[in-house]
Amino acid sequence: MRSRGSERSGTRPLDAATIVGLLADDDRRLVAAALILGATGLDGVTTSTGLSVERASRALARLVDGGLVTTGDDGLLVILGAAFQRAARSALARPRRDEHADQPDERRRVLDAFVADGRITSLPAARGKRRVLLDWVVQDFEPGQKYSEARVNGILTLRHDDTAALRRYLVDEELLDRANGGYWRIGGPVT
Repeated sequence: MRSRGSERSGTRPLDAATIVGLLADDDRRLVAAALILGATGLDGVTTSTGLSVERASRALARLVDGGLVTTGDDGLLVILGAAFQRAARSALARPRRDEHADQPDERRRVLDAFVADGRITSLPAARGKRRVLLDWVVQDFEPGQKYSEARVNGILTLRHDDTAALRRYLVDEELLDRANGGYWRIGGPVT
């Protein structure tokens, strides 16, 4: 594939919407595909795509004007492959949330990674990160109060669907204790 790593200097990086707009036309997609597969000029593009010179030229001009295709130092056409990667990373980047803004930075980063809208999105495999998450969950339990297993499950289901795993982790990490069918909080930070 002939592609150049980055956009021309002095031009704005392409975003995903701009790239999608450039590739919304059938002819422009064919021309882009031909360049990706190794065409380096208008002749190669027309041969690869079967488009007339006029249609291929018009589509190619639009891709150049849009900043997705440029002419390399050797005079050959190149598609800016890094534009796709940069646009994808930008489009998929998580927006900054302030749900846990009141937490210390390290704790906030863990909670932002594993909690959205008050619900756990996934349980971390790393024990340290899981402990941060469990310290956050245990805040839903009052120290000194006894809870039935059904009540514990009712509280935990507000945070995550796998209440058995959460319950087990809380007991294993000595944040909750259990005996005779009852649970109570024995650890974790008190806010």
